[in-house]
Amino acid sequence: MPAMATPDQNLDLVLRQALEDTGVPGFSAVVTRGDEVVHVGGYGDGVTERTPMRVASVSKSFTAAAVMALVDDGKVELDGSVVAQLPGFVMEDERASRITVRQLLNQTSGLADFTMDVSALEQAASLEEFVAGLRGASLASDPGVRYRYCNANYDVAARLVEVASGRSYSEFLRERVFGPLGMGDSRVGGEVPDGFNSAFGVWVQREELPAFRGGSGDVVTTAADMGKWLISQNGRGRQVVSASALEVMHSPSAVAEYGMGWAPDGDGLLIHSGNLFTYTAVEAISPRTGYGYAVLVNSASLHDAAYGVLQALVAATEGREPVSAGGGRQTTELVLGIVGLLAALLGVFGVVRAGKWARKRAGRAWWRVVVRLVPGVVPVVVLAAYPDLVSVLMNGRTVTWAQMTYFPLPLTVVVVVAALAGGATVGARVWRLWLLR
Repeated sequence: MPAMATPDQNLDLVLRQALEDTGVPGFSAVVTRGDEVVHVGGYGDGVTERTPMRVASVSKSFTAAAVMALVDDGKVELDGSVVAQLPGFVMEDERASRITVRQLLNQTSGLADFTMDVSALEQAASLEEFVAGLRGASLASDPGVRYRYCNANYDVAARLVEVASGRSYSEFLRERVFGPLGMGDSRVGGEVPDGFNSAFGVWVQREELPAFRGGSGDVVTTAADMGKWLISQNGRGRQVVSASALEVMHSPSAVAEYGMGWAPDGDGLLIHSGNLFTYTAVEAISPRTGYGYAVLVNSASLHDAAYGVLQALVAATEGREPVSAGGGRQTTELVLGIVGLLAALLGVFGVVRAGKWARKRAGRAWWRVVVRLVPGVVPVVVLAAYPDLVSVLMNGRTVTWAQMTYFPLPLTVVVVVAALAGGATVGARVWRLWLLR
């Protein structure tokens, strides 16, 4: 009788299949249960469980832990105002004086991308400089009344860690979080190998966009280290915050489900994802089953592969039907490629046939001609407003043109091609009408 596969072997098979399904260059993953690591490994070219990866906004749970450790120490007052505890945090909006530390971590402070100059803030050289740069910003709402995801909340919180502890944010995490948990390969900032973007099915290695990430997204770690973090966050093993502080981190605020670097996903998990422009990551813990999961991916595309792999792992550990981690990236990019090609062909056809189009409409009322030109103008307008339109879809998060040339590259190419095709067609038709006047 053949030996039965161990849980570790089963998860290895699931992850090997996930690598094939997603087609990403590589990822690492860890699964824990109780105080043990059930499986950890790296998949793809040159990726191991100790390959350093940017984890982007997964960093927020580490910043929250740092703040709560200082709350345990009596050095930070969770429901005290930030202004009273952080010299240098001054805003023109007088409501900022009412922001509490809890509201920063719950993302209910009123801070929002669209009320500050995010581009200028990303030029900051330190957390102190970042906080000083908020002086001219305003709030989108009164503190404590509305949830808005905004990285500035956690960058301010990280600066509070520095002031309250007398150590840099990086040093504090190393001494109070990474060190005690044995996360020897984890750090704040530093270089990692360039990640990848998918361009119509081809993975292109690219340097990460420069940006100030601070306490909101600058942790670099490994799957092996994340296993130790997950065990701790599930209340097992060595703890870096008190049990009551851990409960607060995992609990929703008074106005939203988001806790402090963690949020429920509807399936009994507490979860947080991280998305940069060449790296993606996700972490999750299950208070119900005691499982913990982390997936770190060295690429970014229109499909969040990290979340797809997580779903496959959760299904496997809970004994449910296998779930594909693929998510349809290849299909999406194929469809976009076809749309872009059709747009280009229509543009060529429109320019070539512009003379015939103009002769047919010469002498007609001007408004009738304008109406017929509108379809060609629409993609030009979409291109002009492209980052702003994406910003609206992302609930007001700041979006730049440079960002749109990274993981959304296939979509951006199609928008540009459609605009060029539409603009060329409209231009040719107007020129031909002018010649016939």
